[in-house]
Amino acid sequence: MQNAEIAESFSLLSKLMDIHGENAFRAKSYSTAAYNIDRLTTGLDSIERSAIASLQGIGESSARKIVELLDTGRLKALDDLLSKTPPGILEMLKVKGLGPKKIATVWKDMGIESIGELLYACEENRLMLLKGFGEKTQSNVKEAVEFMLRHKGSFLYAECVDTVAQAEERMSERLPTRRHSVTGEYRRQAPVVTAIEWVTTASAMEVLAAWEDAGPHDSEVDGEDLVLKAEGQPSLVFHVCSDGEFEDRLFRTTASRDFLSAWDGIGDDTPVASEAEAFERRSVAFIPACLRETASILDAARQGPLPEPVKESDIRGIIHAHSVWSDGRHTLQSMAEECRARGLEYLVITDHSRSATYAGGLSIDKVREQHAEIDRLNLSLAPFKVFKGIECDILNDGSLDYPDDVLATFEVVIASIHSNLKMSEEKAMHRILSAVENPHTTVLGHMTGRLLLSRPGYPVDHRRVIRACAEHRVAIEVNAHPRRLDIDWQWIPLAMQNGVTLSIDPDAHSVEGFDDIRFGVLASQKGGLTAASNLSSMGLADFERWLQSKRKAV
Repeated sequence: MQNAEIAESFSLLSKLMDIHGENAFRAKSYSTAAYNIDRLTTGLDSIERSAIASLQGIGESSARKIVELLDTGRLKALDDLLSKTPPGILEMLKVKGLGPKKIATVWKDMGIESIGELLYACEENRLMLLKGFGEKTQSNVKEAVEFMLRHKGSFLYAECVDTVAQAEERMSERLPTRRHSVTGEYRRQAPVVTAIEWVTTASAMEVLAAWEDAGPHDSEVDGEDLVLKAEGQPSLVFHVCSDGEFEDRLFRTTASRDFLSAWDGIGDDTPVASEAEAFERRSVAFIPACLRETASILDAARQGPLPEPVKESDIRGIIHAHSVWSDGRHTLQSMAEECRARGLEYLVITDHSRSATYAGGLSIDKVREQHAEIDRLNLSLAPFKVFKGIECDILNDGSLDYPDDVLATFEVVIASIHSNLKMSEEKAMHRILSAVENPHTTVLGHMTGRLLLSRPGYPVDHRRVIRACAEHRVAIEVNAHPRRLDIDWQWIPLAMQNGVTLSIDPDAHSVEGFDDIRFGVLASQKGGLTAASNLSSMGLADFERWLQSKRKAV
């Protein structure tokens, strides 16, 4: 069992104890243990059982439960609480702004046991009558529940990767003489996927037989399509076709409705033998699957070949990463050495600024200490280079989190909003534009603050922000964390048209976090981002020249 799974079990145990009104001190200790387990850099399964209790923040009681999980894969205390908890109560734990104690109140005082009942209570203004709630809390809960329900049945692209790989392996092993290919939203690299679709020359009965031992699932036939559904997993949709129809069906199921409608308007729909033939027949340059989303891309492709989108191999350095200096899990040296081992040329370390106390934000004295460590590392790691950066909070009035003389000591300043996210567009734009106009700002971090499937983000006028970044030579981040992917890919073409440099950044909080670059690249490809317009695709020398020109412009 992995550390993340153990930490999740402890976190859930703590929350359920609070909901059921059990010992608050013990609940807090399990929450603390979950936090400390998640930060461990060594797998608990590789540590001697007798040594676990001596780990920082664990203790004897938590250690016994860790051993129980490692030995049995179960936790009796958690199982007992789960058996007494309605499924809808567990779902409420996913509602933003509704903690265990408030969940206990709505459950025990109002008998609410589902998300639907909770929304109804909000609509009837009954939630605000409870102690500790009020009108604002009710409004926030209602908004969060509505957001959840709108996106129920949706999954992050990153959450589908393993499912696709396993399905690919199963299809290849069980149906080796049949053709199959993933299609639909996943093939278009959509950040959020509602179903994983396949085109296959296998019959529906053959597919059903191939999935017979794949665990509990429901199946239904919808015309020529077979749909498999499993609890908590994306639906698998199989478009069954003959061998002669395969390429044409793949093309048509890959494209979005908007793209396909425009496509059908410029030629006939005679089946084709290959996707390349489809484009040749209409005198349109080949459009990669990820770009077959909008009708406007067809206009560009009719003018000639499209620019090659950025590739993961184009990434030359890591911009935006956190170390143990703030809320990261690995040392600065470990982060730098991992970058170098991956063949990258530089790392911009951007720990949190001082106002982010919840994330161990750096005081001015800590900034000086970190810069001294960076100087020492650069002597030993050359020609690899660590740049002195900061993810600097944009404060409520739009100012940055350090005085100018401290900001001037950083080589890269990523300006981001982390606080007071519930704001009007006017307020959000004031904060963002003020930060962009600050001469020390290098990159605007995760522009809208969104968390896919969890938080919609604050409202912004993308066009005004892009124009401001162009004017002040500020790069816009494509935050590669699969739950952010912010700025959204749809705004990348406008940014490039305005001459804005974008920057695919992992926002890594561990060495494993560097892997998220993949998802930032996939999202950026949908927007047609090229390596020439991506900051993190610059080699070390070009990156240094870009920073120097930025400072001269100041």
